[in-house]
Amino acid sequence: MEDFSFFVGVIGNIISVLMFLSPVKTFWRIVKRRSTEDFDSLPYICTVLSTSLWTYYGITKPGEYLVATINGFGIVVETIYVALFLLYAPLKMRAKTAILVGILDVGFFVAAILVTQLALQGETRIDALGFLGAGLNIIMYVSPLAAIKTVVTTKSVEYMPFFLSFFFFLNGGIWTFYALLVRDYFLAVPNGIGFVLGIGQLVLYGIYRRPKPSMNVSAHHHDGILEEGRQRERLITPN
Repeated sequence: MEDFSFFVGVIGNIISVLMFLSPVKTFWRIVKRRSTEDFDSLPYICTVLSTSLWTYYGITKPGEYLVATINGFGIVVETIYVALFLLYAPLKMRAKTAILVGILDVGFFVAAILVTQLALQGETRIDALGFLGAGLNIIMYVSPLAAIKTVVTTKSVEYMPFFLSFFFFLNGGIWTFYALLVRDYFLAVPNGIGFVLGIGQLVLYGIYRRPKPSMNVSAHHHDGILEEGRQRERLITPN
């Protein structure tokens, strides 16, 4: 069973690497256009904090080096994404991103380390870190809800990258399975929630991945008639 759980954890690490790298296409678009457009920085800020705490948790708890290594990789990748937001976001989004990075990724993380190191010992410290990590993982998985709201409102999935949703789904599923094998419920609960939310995002993709052609054609035809009318009016009025 120990060998099997290790194998599942290795698969989980591979899927997590793919999840962390899945927004690369989105950020390449941001770099080329030199604008973050309507993309939101909050999911990436939350992921930086979550991966930081899980790395600390994996280092502190014996036998959780798989958790520590993959989250250490996640810190590097997600920090690059946040840096690109700080570089290319509009002024208002850039200020919001900088404030949240200072409060969450620096202030909260430093406070968590100080409290757990100075006030807690042994299993209590590990449990506290697991509890914090679980809460932040839930926030990480819930943070795309703003993008989901945009999808439902606009009936377009342009600002909800497919591969990020897909690997959220896979990542939540495999780490829930791993957590149940090793009986780590701090890992199981948030990843179970992420698995369910990933399913929801994929369902939305199936519904809204293509705009309704009839509406677009009708709108285009209507706009064409209006424009033709304006042109005729401009031709007739001077006479």
